[in-house]
Amino acid sequence: MGLQIVRFEKDSRQHWGVVHGNDIIVLQETFGSLAQFLQNGKEKARKMYEQGDGETVSLQDATILSPVTAPAKIICQGANYASHREESGFEAKKPPFNLIFSKADSCLCGAYADIIRPPHVQLLDYEIELGLVIGADITEPVEVTEENLHEYVAGLVMFNDVSARDVQLLQGQWLKGKSYRTFGPTGPYLYLLDPEEIPLIHDLELKLWVNDELRQSANTSQLLFKPHETLTELSGIMDLSIGDLVVTGTTGGVTLNLSPEEMGFVSNLTISYEERAKKLFESQLKIDDYLKDGDIIRARIKSPDGRIDLGEQINKIVSARI
Repeated sequence: MGLQIVRFEKDSRQHWGVVHGNDIIVLQETFGSLAQFLQNGKEKARKMYEQGDGETVSLQDATILSPVTAPAKIICQGANYASHREESGFEAKKPPFNLIFSKADSCLCGAYADIIRPPHVQLLDYEIELGLVIGADITEPVEVTEENLHEYVAGLVMFNDVSARDVQLLQGQWLKGKSYRTFGPTGPYLYLLDPEEIPLIHDLELKLWVNDELRQSANTSQLLFKPHETLTELSGIMDLSIGDLVVTGTTGGVTLNLSPEEMGFVSNLTISYEERAKKLFESQLKIDDYLKDGDIIRARIKSPDGRIDLGEQINKIVSARI
């Protein structure tokens, strides 16, 4: 069985540990990054869990941090569920190419941290996603398959790809619209996979609520481009390093909802910014579900049998201090 790993702060010091019931068994060694933990701490964490001994702290008494640490590449898949493609103005069927973009690693924050809304952002949206933590350096094209996926994926995390739709679409800048600080709640747990658990990646339930209203609900079996396909493709383009994060896309239920005609218009950079902004806001400001200051986002990812549990995120939207 895999392990739930946490990075946390206690008494002004950062630590790594393994979850054991309602407690954290604390690793005595310090690791400055997720890469260092994956290279030098995994086996120690497993041994401490199996022995059930060592210093412990209560989960309730620790400040949980993102288990993914900077510096790290955050590589994202866009429109990778049919339901999200449809609501975003795309054809629902699997496209001929994978839509890939990135987020700045300074967007990373903890599973219980506040999400800070920039004052100019009016269309703030949520996207629950499954994240794959890279477990081996990839420096050349490789053929990743279901059978060898465990060699490249160390574990799983929950990720919320928070998005400023007005920046993303009107400026045509996905990196900018998705990279504001705190736009990447991650964790609370890094789930270290056992090799035999790899098939369960395709049967994880994703659920996201806003103010206790269920907004997103799906299963990773619905992913259009599967993890092994995406890693194979990425390996032919770029290097990936231990501790990097590949997030697999969000499902339907986000606030953004555009017809193909509207999407084509607002993303057409040959049309003036003013015309496109008018069209986007006329369409989207009628929708009352965009995130507002004070809203609470709650999210969970786990397998139906509970064997894999990535924990729960609870994040509040707050306005940036000017």
